[in-house]
Amino acid sequence: MANMFAVILVIATLVTGIMWLLEKCVLAPKRRAQKASGIAGHEVQQAEPDAKKLAPKPGWMETGASVFPVLAVVLIVRSFLYEPFQIPSGSMMPTLLIGDFIVVEKFAYGIKDPLYQNTLINTGHPKRGDIAVFKYPKDPSVDYIKRVIGVPGDRVTYDPVEKEVTVTPGCSSGQACGKDLAITYSNVEPSGFVQTFSNGGQSTSGFWPLPQGQDKDGGVRLDQRNETLGDVTHRILTVPIAQDQVGMYYRQGGQQAATWIVPPGHYFMMGDNRDNSADSRYWGFVPEKNMVGKAVVIWMSFEKQQGAWPTGVRLNRIGSIK
Repeated sequence: MANMFAVILVIATLVTGIMWLLEKCVLAPKRRAQKASGIAGHEVQQAEPDAKKLAPKPGWMETGASVFPVLAVVLIVRSFLYEPFQIPSGSMMPTLLIGDFIVVEKFAYGIKDPLYQNTLINTGHPKRGDIAVFKYPKDPSVDYIKRVIGVPGDRVTYDPVEKEVTVTPGCSSGQACGKDLAITYSNVEPSGFVQTFSNGGQSTSGFWPLPQGQDKDGGVRLDQRNETLGDVTHRILTVPIAQDQVGMYYRQGGQQAATWIVPPGHYFMMGDNRDNSADSRYWGFVPEKNMVGKAVVIWMSFEKQQGAWPTGVRLNRIGSIK
């Protein structure tokens, strides 16, 4: 089921649409007939005022009917074309930052009905390297955004020490897998972000953009690498002092720890901020039905920390997502 806003939008559009039809097809013709009848029985100089008294237009009906076209356009655009989202966490840094406002292309992965997300028209499927918004499988009322790492039939392996991914296509049907996908990594370099921690280092208290040579009390400068996944190159961040808790990984039946074979109709998703992302490594696969759309552009960006008020505007971030 879609989130509450989508349900409310559909209901509001339906109700105002009924009001619009009643106004156009029933009430307006009736008022015109009453007006004509009223004018015929009065003096010419009194015709207009008397006609208005005889055929008043209800204010609530006028308001509802006039709102319908606006709601209909919003519903169509939001449900089938584009939808705005805000980035609330740092799991996709450095590609997407906290405070980025993005536009998601809804039709990239099929035209779906706005309530139950059933595919009406198939227009495409997620590809490796796409940045996709999806309904969190454990709570579909929550929207997540991650990068597509594995598509149906891929065997995905994550090395928690080297913090590198291996993807082998064609493993879902039980026969010998194909060759590994070409995935390359650049050398590790210091990034432009320092991460601070709270609760004895157990949770993140902020990600701070700081030039090399500057630091923050209790902060750790994140490492950065380029990851090339097939023909898609993007940056990833890692925490040099972090060790993955492999025991908390989602364990797929018949597979070793940190290895997964993506089932048909599902996807394996990971955040670019690898040590700060709760993703498919921990909770499993995303059904294609849960896919909302592909993130394509940043239309506004505010300087902010998670859960805090904005402190500025990052106009230089506005543009297509790479």
